[in-house]
Amino acid sequence: MDYTKTVVITGASRGIGKATVEVFARQGYNVLINFNKSEKDAIALYESLKEKEFSVKLFKTDISKRTEVNAMIKFCVNEFGTIDVLVNNAGICQEKLFIDITDEDWDRMININLKSVFFCTQEVLKYMIPQKKGKIINISSIWGMVGASCEVHYSTAKAGVIGLTKALAKELGPSNIQVNCIAPGIIQTDMLSSYNQEQLNMLRENTPLMRLGSPIDIAMCTFFLASQHADFITGQIISPNGGFVI
Repeated sequence: MDYTKTVVITGASRGIGKATVEVFARQGYNVLINFNKSEKDAIALYESLKEKEFSVKLFKTDISKRTEVNAMIKFCVNEFGTIDVLVNNAGICQEKLFIDITDEDWDRMININLKSVFFCTQEVLKYMIPQKKGKIINISSIWGMVGASCEVHYSTAKAGVIGLTKALAKELGPSNIQVNCIAPGIIQTDMLSSYNQEQLNMLRENTPLMRLGSPIDIAMCTFFLASQHADFITGQIISPNGGFVI
């Protein structure tokens, strides 16, 4: 297989990130798999893809820290030569009454879900702008579009990702760099681990397509935005949510 393009995927060890890694690897990309705490899952994913002779590398990074992000991007360029696609997928969630959110809760949510997008994107642009091409795909949430009760800090961070996407798309258009955002609906990942079966059934019933999303639904949307078929799409918020938000 001719590996000519490179993608960096943050938060890539589980859920949406893992599915996205697998899609890009199978399509012939060099893939940098970023992880922080889920080392066991990341290593298992890496080894499974290496066994199939896909071009993948693994890098542990706290993406809320600029120095670590810079080291990751430099490693990627040293290994693969350049970066064509950045998928800002890493994120955390927390359910909490607004009046109970602590300063630490707020800062952690913003740092991991929003500030990391700033760090990662700014660093890859050092390579994308000179080459006059690139794709940046940010993973937000429907709650960044419409807000979620008891998730104000999460909704705020994800809304920030949407705002960043729109503004940056305008700024980078002349450099032939497309910046888009995916705002997933209710997806079956570890983020739903606190929900019981009755709550999950209620979410399904409130989704017109009568099912929850899967990580592959988001991964395929991400790959489309990274492809040449999306070269005239920029600054857009695409929300695969089964009709949950219309």
